[in-house]
Amino acid sequence: MVDDAGNIFENPTGKVILFIDEIHRFNKLQQDALLPHVEKGTVILIGATTENPYFSVNKALISRSTVFKFKELESKDIKNILNNCINDKENGLGGYNLDVKEEALDLLSKISNGDVRTALNALELAVLTTDINEQGQIVIDTQVIKDCINQKKTIYDKNDDSHYDIISAFIKSMRGSDPDATLHYLARMIDGGEDPMFIARRIVIQASEDVGLANPEALQIAVAAMNAVHQIGMPEARIILAQAALTVALSKKSNTSYLGINAALEDVRNIDIGTVPMHIRNAAASGMENFGYGEGYKYPHDFENAQVEQQYLPDKLVGKKYFVPKKWEKF
Repeated sequence: MVDDAGNIFENPTGKVILFIDEIHRFNKLQQDALLPHVEKGTVILIGATTENPYFSVNKALISRSTVFKFKELESKDIKNILNNCINDKENGLGGYNLDVKEEALDLLSKISNGDVRTALNALELAVLTTDINEQGQIVIDTQVIKDCINQKKTIYDKNDDSHYDIISAFIKSMRGSDPDATLHYLARMIDGGEDPMFIARRIVIQASEDVGLANPEALQIAVAAMNAVHQIGMPEARIILAQAALTVALSKKSNTSYLGINAALEDVRNIDIGTVPMHIRNAAASGMENFGYGEGYKYPHDFENAQVEQQYLPDKLVGKKYFVPKKWEKF
């Protein structure tokens, strides 16, 4: 094909438009093979994909392309297409004597969730499987539609961007203390077939990152829930996940631990942090105490309330604050 594109007699322009549907199905080597021809301009590549191209198409191709995102159709758009199909005698279902109830069209438009193919297939199945009544009509009501489409089509791909969008929304809903949104996104993941252990691990992380010291029991509940999900499995695990997620959502929030460890790591990796003070070092071998290891250490339990003032941070970090509680936190 590329050789033909370069043949001046067969293709005077020296260019050809190459359309590849479902381009995400091409593996890395196949996509790499397109790259030099796209760079030369010999091939004008148009690729279509139902997946996020930033995940499924080589970065080299993406960087040389313009990406257009087509949004899913709204319910009103689906309904217009269904009405066109019902009235089209040549290419649609206009040849049948139909009585399609308005509420049936509304239901089908909503449960197809932006997928025209699902809506049209369900409508066609309803027409072909419904008996003609005494008036010679095929009546399509909401019950017929429910019988012809098992359940609302769920837009959720565990390997696509919807996966990242929904888990992000789930996390932010827990962090934002919205129990209803938390349950909504949890339900979308469960219904989409997400690994329940993946969900459980995210809840454990949020119990520490966003609740933390404000309610330490939240982490215990989250860890117990993760273990229970592993032991029980679906569908009962949905209840356990809901309990743990709601615990996180409804708890007071504190990211003190998250901020503290990040600040400490930042210093450890980027500045001169000095050495461990001699009085809190360990004299691991006999004779090391002669060099000052452990000398002057004050054992806290020898003092009132097991507390005593002494230096713990290295000299270079004295006065540094990594643990900075919120104003309302009392420690």
